[in-house]
Amino acid sequence: MTFFNYSNPPLRRKQPSVEIQELEGIWYINWQVGKLKLYSTFYTCIDQACIFWSLLLITIFWTAQFFPISWSLQATWWSILSCIGIIAMVNWTSYWVKSKQVSWVLYCWVLLMLCGLILTDLGIFLGWPLILLNLCALWLGLSTIGYICTGLAVRSRALIFAGILHLLLIFLLPYIAAWQFLTTGAFMALCLLMLAEFQWDGL
Repeated sequence: MTFFNYSNPPLRRKQPSVEIQELEGIWYINWQVGKLKLYSTFYTCIDQACIFWSLLLITIFWTAQFFPISWSLQATWWSILSCIGIIAMVNWTSYWVKSKQVSWVLYCWVLLMLCGLILTDLGIFLGWPLILLNLCALWLGLSTIGYICTGLAVRSRALIFAGILHLLLIFLLPYIAAWQFLTTGAFMALCLLMLAEFQWDGL
């Protein structure tokens, strides 16, 4: 018996199943004009959490890149939004992690995000250069840990690969210093949207 299920690709088009249909809070989308189907899919609670966080990340990182708003004001607003995101994530994913018997994964993500928020706020309000100069690397690193832990817990190659990509981007940041907030936000959001749009392997 292998650790990963190699019979399924890491990412594939979503296939409705009995297990998925029994999940709580699932969203079904079916756009069509007459008999012409334009777009049809569904989003589980995990997918919804990914989409919500992708929107938060785009807002946070792109504002830091393009808008001349004070760092202290940004830190205040983004901390509030991130706390809302954490609460929403816990609400959306609790059922899933319990059904998969990996509740510790959710605790891991909450701890990682709270640590990131605390370090970010301390760096901004106390003027810590080490944190201020490495905000993007900090969040990419925390995401790397989260993805890899989750991937190992649910035996998902897609999630582990996402974690590795986040890690690799850290080493590219010095070469895109002027655009690192834009790049980091776009990359992290894109990964989340990909995971929401496709069905990934795992338990």
